[in-house]
Amino acid sequence: MVRIARAVLFAMVPMELLLAVLLVSGVSLPRPLVAAAEAAVVAAFVLEATTLCRLFGAERRGGADRRTALRAAYGRLVPDQVRRIMGFDVKGMVSLALWVARRRHGVPYGATALSYSRAQTTTMMIFLFAMVVELIVAEILLRAFGAPVGLRTVVLVADAYTVLIVLAAIAACVTRPHVVSADEVRIRYGAFFDLRVPRERIVQVRHVRNFNENGTIKVEGDRLVVAVASQTNLILELTEPISAVRPLGRRAEARVIRFFADDPSAAIHVLRPRREHAPES
Repeated sequence: MVRIARAVLFAMVPMELLLAVLLVSGVSLPRPLVAAAEAAVVAAFVLEATTLCRLFGAERRGGADRRTALRAAYGRLVPDQVRRIMGFDVKGMVSLALWVARRRHGVPYGATALSYSRAQTTTMMIFLFAMVVELIVAEILLRAFGAPVGLRTVVLVADAYTVLIVLAAIAACVTRPHVVSADEVRIRYGAFFDLRVPRERIVQVRHVRNFNENGTIKVEGDRLVVAVASQTNLILELTEPISAVRPLGRRAEARVIRFFADDPSAAIHVLRPRREHAPES
């Protein structure tokens, strides 16, 4: 039943969005078609609610409290990839607020923050400016061709939301730096990736520049790459593999980690193990 509920959810959401866009745009649709679509949406809602209640009840009978049971039921009904994508949006909006407030996320007292965003911020800002120009041009063209107000509103909202998402991605990279504390190294990429590496597992730190990285977060054998603007400049070698969760939930084991920091010299200084002071003679 869970599989059926998931399939219905995936099918109904885009259908409802399409129907809403057509209606807002002023397209005249046959009343029987609209009625059938709305009836299907209601049926899908009932199915999802029923499935969620059954999953919730099963968790409660297993001894879970209400909050734990609700989380477990939600987790079983909504795929992990969908939950993660929704989480990216939430973290992005939080990052925007932190950016405006000039604060950083996850940097405790005594820890060292290592920024990595400078290499890509200029490029992303140019891309963001181009998107804003495209939004304005699209609105002007739609007005010139006499497009309905509803259609123009839909296009405007979609473009504005895209601009907001890009701005949130920039803010996330600025406000969520790498973090080095006494116990761990936290390697991050915006709202999309977060890996905690215990410092006792780090056997070597090297400064090696690479300008030809393909992709942002990828795994090559036992090597994990977290690149910024196709670049990495730091390598961590570990005593044993560590489990990393990729943006959409896939897990990988990595013994070597390549990543990027704006100031690799400062990063190496705080990443290298502290030498104990020799006893005075």
